[in-house]
Amino acid sequence: MSLKIQDTCINCDVCEPECPNEAISMGPQIYVIDPGKCTECVGHYGTPQCIEVCPVSCIGPDPGNPESPDMLEKKFLRLTGQA
Repeated sequence: MSLKIQDTCINCDVCEPECPNEAISMGPQIYVIDPGKCTECVGHYGTPQCIEVCPVSCIGPDPGNPESPDMLEKKFLRLTGQA
C-alpha cells in the first residue's frame, strides 16, 4: 500500500528530497504523499526512504490505499516508463 504522513509531522523537510518518485510535497499544513506516485520505494530501494529518514516516525501505511507488492512493482514500472 502507499504510505501516508500523519498529523505528527513536524515539517522538517527531510522526506521530500529522499522520494525517488517525487510523491512527497508540502500540503496545506504538513507534507503529503501522492498515493498515485508512492511505490514504497519498490524498484528503487529495499525500504521506503522517507520512513528511514523521518525523525519523528510519522510515516506509515495508508489504509485508504491498499496495494500488494506486485501492484507496487507494476506502479513502479508504469511510473518509470518500463510498462
